[in-house]
Amino acid sequence: MRSTRGSSALGCQRQFRTHSQAPVGSGIITSTPSAALLSPRLRKSPFYERTLAAGATDFTSYNRMLMPLGYGDPTKEYEALTKGVAIWDVAAERQVEIRGRDAFELAQLCTCRDLTNVKANICAYAVMCDDDGVVINDPVLLKLADDHFWLSIADSDVLLWAKALAWARGMDVSLREPDVSPLAVQGPKSIDLVTDLFGADVVDPIKYFHFRRGKDTVLDGDIPITLARSGWSPEDGFELYLEDCSKGARLWDIVMEAGEKYGITPGAPNQQRRVEAGMLSFGGDTLAGTNALELGLPKRMCDPFMKPDFVGKEALQRIAHREGGSRRAFTGIQFDIDAAFGATDWSGQHLPVYVEGTDNKLGYMTAFTHSPRFQRHLGLGFITKKVAAGTRVEVRGASGAAVFGGVTSKLPFKGWNEEPAGRGTTHAAEGEQAA
Repeated sequence: MRSTRGSSALGCQRQFRTHSQAPVGSGIITSTPSAALLSPRLRKSPFYERTLAAGATDFTSYNRMLMPLGYGDPTKEYEALTKGVAIWDVAAERQVEIRGRDAFELAQLCTCRDLTNVKANICAYAVMCDDDGVVINDPVLLKLADDHFWLSIADSDVLLWAKALAWARGMDVSLREPDVSPLAVQGPKSIDLVTDLFGADVVDPIKYFHFRRGKDTVLDGDIPITLARSGWSPEDGFELYLEDCSKGARLWDIVMEAGEKYGITPGAPNQQRRVEAGMLSFGGDTLAGTNALELGLPKRMCDPFMKPDFVGKEALQRIAHREGGSRRAFTGIQFDIDAAFGATDWSGQHLPVYVEGTDNKLGYMTAFTHSPRFQRHLGLGFITKKVAAGTRVEVRGASGAAVFGGVTSKLPFKGWNEEPAGRGTTHAAEGEQAA
């Protein structure tokens, strides 16, 4: 059943128009007034009004909810994330709650990761497949108890999928979208900020990809929070899972006030940092037929031959036997220092990748940014697995006229000093050893 989230937020309508300079096909909506009303079909987060007041300029639709993409100054947002602290409205990362006698069985059926040894109060990256082994979501699973789980999902309808599986197998579970909305606090100063809010005795014991909830994580007397040391960035950070949407504005204000001394800056999941760190974006990077083995995950996070059953198990076993794992791999591209993409060259589309100077197509570039850390453009994409790192390739712009050269790279990208630019290629490599 659908969560009864704040009617004032759901009913709020604003005037928007598509940005005249937004890339074609980008899906970007901006807060420039016009005659067209923003449809109530696009749900509003509990922090929506605060993001507007903070100057959000661009939004996207994610799980049928508006999610901010930026506040007009990408350089300032990048600096806050890498040197200070940033606050992100990521309420669009909705939760699917699984409870009941068969909750563990259903959670396990949904993912190619063995959940047997995942303990309570731990987050686990849990890729989901269909019966062909194709990735349909890559949520973070939060185990609240042996019979109680949240799937913190990417942009696809996991609730209907889980309901169908439970019904087909006659499972004793209840499924719903609970009243839970994450607010992310990311960056090196996030630890100090969150410690100021909750106290060192609460925050210090929380390991990466662990969480805490209950009376110790209630803010301002009545704001219930599940506090997770996690976030969609390669920096230190926390996600505050608000469990009462009516208190969204208060939570935003409390965090902003506490963050003033740390120079807190509103932002959004940062394209530059996630590309630098080689972090996968489901739906943005994945292709129509991307299977779980192509993500390059460690065995503990995708094991077709594990004992527990899951949807897509037989398909992934066939792929592993037939192809030795997969034909494609999630790969980076470091472009030549003088490669300069124009607005019409990228246009928010997947672009073909070729062996340099030939028509030998290797795959697609799925994400692209200019990297402040590397002082050049970087790309991510899926290309044939037989191509070695350091291979010269070219990407042809959306118009077909411009060609950009570079070399393939393992992920995460490494700079001149061979230091990686992030924790790893997905949530999977973000320190889940205890999971």
